[in-house]
Amino acid sequence: MEPGSVENLSIVYRSSDFLVVNKHWDLRIDSKTWRETLTLQKQLRHRFPELADPDTCYGFRFCHQLDFSTSGALCVALNKAAAGSAYRCFKERRVTKAYLALVRGHVQESQMTISHAIGKNNTEGRTHTMCIEGTQGCENPKPSLTELVVLEHGLYAGSPASKVLLKPLTGRTHQLRVHCSALGHPIVGDLTYGQAEGQEDQPFRMMLHAFYLRIPTQAECVEACTPDPFLPSLDVCWSPHTLLQPLDQLVQALRAACDPDPMDSGPGPCSPSTLLPEPGRLPPETEAQRASCLQWLSEWTLEPDN
Repeated sequence: MEPGSVENLSIVYRSSDFLVVNKHWDLRIDSKTWRETLTLQKQLRHRFPELADPDTCYGFRFCHQLDFSTSGALCVALNKAAAGSAYRCFKERRVTKAYLALVRGHVQESQMTISHAIGKNNTEGRTHTMCIEGTQGCENPKPSLTELVVLEHGLYAGSPASKVLLKPLTGRTHQLRVHCSALGHPIVGDLTYGQAEGQEDQPFRMMLHAFYLRIPTQAECVEACTPDPFLPSLDVCWSPHTLLQPLDQLVQALRAACDPDPMDSGPGPCSPSTLLPEPGRLPPETEAQRASCLQWLSEWTLEPDN
């Protein structure tokens, strides 16, 4: 993807009720500050002025969030009923998401489940960040689960790097970034949770991309797979040399997987794995955790830029 502009909004799914856009990196959904010259809301208004809804705060109903620095699939509901049906899918943990990332170093295990609990960091100067349980200043850590599959080993700007597919089974703030950092393999370009080295001091973006999204509403199954942005033809700094797992096979597995049963009384935050044979299990979600999740789902703004 070239840098975002008001004209180059990319649509990967469209129906009468939903849009899925391929969000650019370093782009906010919207902002109330005059300094933001480009936002996703402005791109949508420019491309689809007839779809803007004056009854909403931002003109469009964003079904979920992506960090400012993260690119990829983001779903927009085009009416109140559609927004409600998508909300129920998130509430019932029936949404499937998968991300692509370039991480520092060569991840040795071909696949794994990361299960570090994540809480807010109350350390002075770091209060806008998250951290894993056991870290000094970690406040109210909550169970968190991420599946990781290594796709390729290679070099990024001359340093060892791995291309991975990440499937979050919970929805904690900055979960993928924190989990990768906790493994000792921070995401390339993540200046909050990673340690930049040598030529990587100022990569042009954070290498995290929302690759696949499925929201199985009652009326339709919203499914979108975005183009892979981490290819040598698109970024000359990335030079893969060893293929461990073809991405197209994982896409087939994601598309073929059954959606979680909303009536299933099993662990709330996670569904059966489509990528790993025996993923870890989380304890049943507490009422406080569910209330926190619902509050998160109801917010349509992004985390503060960090």
